[in-house]
Amino acid sequence: MAPELVADVPGRALAIYAHPDDADVSCGGTLARWAASGCEVHLVVCAKGDKGSSEPGADVPALVEARAAEVAAAALELGVARVHRLGVDDGELENDHKLRCELVRLIRDVRPDAVVCPDPTAVFFGEHYYNHRDHRIVGWAVLDSVSPAAASPLYFPTSGPAWTVGVVYLSASLDANVVVDITSVIDRKAAAILCHRSQLGESGEWLGVAMRERAEQAGRLGGVSFAEAFRRVRLGQ
Repeated sequence: MAPELVADVPGRALAIYAHPDDADVSCGGTLARWAASGCEVHLVVCAKGDKGSSEPGADVPALVEARAAEVAAAALELGVARVHRLGVDDGELENDHKLRCELVRLIRDVRPDAVVCPDPTAVFFGEHYYNHRDHRIVGWAVLDSVSPAAASPLYFPTSGPAWTVGVVYLSASLDANVVVDITSVIDRKAAAILCHRSQLGESGEWLGVAMRERAEQAGRLGGVSFAEAFRRVRLGQ
């Protein structure tokens, strides 16, 4: 069955990803479209991005500072209302009590109608890539935090009043069941990705081309020019 083209816009959305550039690549078009339609979009970046360099002698504090500035610039491009940074070292994220407590606190504080995060079940992409550990850890931690934890007052009782999220959108899924038309904001997604200069090398053109090709592929699933695909999970329905 072909994925459903959805035009629903939540009143408030919370995107939770591992690294500084993950959300822009994975769901930047959807966040931009929602924001342009009046949605209050929040972004959680769990890791510092401190290992986002292949240079053995990289200045790590300077890299972390640069990546934080890149996140802020990209958020402006997409219309994100607020960025929440958890500051965990790359590669040290764990789906443990500490991380879930923080995510539950944020979910209950933001009170999103929709949460967007990586699909942790998507591991192997062809024969040349498998999903980053941090992506998988964050995906599972978000799912565990959304339900049952955030929705139950007996979980993390000091982290605020319980809140039930209506829908979760899992990006980079191998089992996508919906697509979101991002044709009107494809340039904003591209601009956000290009903010992450520390990750692009001398030229970021290759990533822009790859992003558009992927968005075109998703668009064909929904009969539009450009789209992003998700596995949608509607909770409590």
